[in-house]
Formats: sequence, structure tokens, C-alpha cells
Amino acid sequence: MIGSSIHQSTAEIIGRFDVLSAVRDRALAEGRQIIRLSANSVRAVHRHDFAEAASILADAKVMLNALSIDLASYPSIYWAGYVQDAMKEFAEAQITFAIVNQSEVPGARELAVEDAPYLNAMAESASELRRDVLDRLRADDVARAEQLLGAMDTIYDLLITVDFPDAITGGLRRTTDQLRAVLERTRGDLTITMTQKRLQRSLNDMLTALDQFSVDHVEDKELSDPHEPSEL
Repeated sequence: MIGSSIHQSTAEIIGRFDVLSAVRDRALAEGRQIIRLSANSVRAVHRHDFAEAASILADAKVMLNALSIDLASYPSIYWAGYVQDAMKEFAEAQITFAIVNQSEVPGARELAVEDAPYLNAMAESASELRRDVLDRLRADDVARAEQLLGAMDTIYDLLITVDFPDAITGGLRRTTDQLRAVLERTRGDLTITMTQKRLQRSLNDMLTALDQFSVDHVEDKELSDPHEPSEL
């Protein structure tokens, strides 16, 4: 016969599983909400609506901090990936906001996020800057586009020095490789635009010179023509 203790033990386990299931559901729901807020913030940054972006990020930060604290007693849920995904998206939004707004980029401790999500967020933020580079090129602001490309370069140069297994970095090598492809495409777009602008300036200078030559030629011809005899 199975003793009463095994029934009691099973009932206690089911009770703990009920608690874990409820905590997991909350982590999933709030994690998705944080990710959604972070994405909305990035869209606001691209519109240069920094006030709205900052407000959204403040709400996301409050929610993420509360979730992290409440899940401290449930490490199996905390490290299951839901919270790390939310941290990554939140950090990406914060880093993108800082770079585009030309302010100091916050660190992992300041954002209260784990190390691996932060580094992956850096890579994804740098990739996100491609849109801002193209926007600046369309606005004929090549200098700012070069600055943003420089930020992308800096982040890539930092991330390729992080040489640890994916189990530690959360797949950072793959994310960095993706950034490299985006970086090279962006560099190509900027190079083509700058080359076209130099060519356009050269053509404009040539046309200006031709116009001036035509004016000078007409003036010289007029000076060399004999005056018409005046009528008596």
C-alpha cells in the first residue's frame, strides 16, 4: 500500500507547481508588455519625439524593476528567458534613445539588467541605428549620418572583444555577426551618398565655370566688335 506521506508530498508539489505556474504566467504577460513598451519607445525615438520615448521608458523601467524583484524568489522562472528577453528589449530602447538623443549611454547596472541581455541589446541597438543613418542621409545631413555610423562602429569594435561561449553571452556572437552585416550595408550606403554628393559638387563647379566662360566670351566679343556708324 502507498503510504499517506506520498499523497501529502504529491499534494505539496502540486501546490508549489500552482504557484510557479501563476508566477510564470505573470512573467510572460509582463515581459510581453515591457517588450511592447520598449518597441514603442524606439519608434518614438525614430520620430525624434524624445519626450514620449522617455515617458514610455520610465513606465517600462518601473514594470521591469518590480518584476525582477518579485521573481527573485523564483530563480527557475527568472532565468527561464522571459525576463532576459524583456531586459534586452528595454536596454536596446534605452541605448538607442541615448545615442540618437546624443546623451550618455547608460550601463547595465544603471539599467538594472543582466550582463548578457545588455550586450545583446547593444548589438541590436547599433543595428537599429541604420534607420537613423538613412533618415539623416535623406535629410541631407551627412555629418550626423557619419556620427551615427561611428557609433555603430564603436559598438561593433567593443562586442567583437567579448570572446566567451554562447551559454554565457546569450548568443552574442550570432547577434554581433548580424550587426556586422548591417554595418557594412550602412557603410556602403553612406559611401555611395558621399560619392554622389562629391560628383554633384564637381558637376556644379563645372557648370558654374562654363557659365562664367560664356559670359566672359560674350563680353570679349562685344568689346572687339566695331561700333556702328552713327547716322547723320
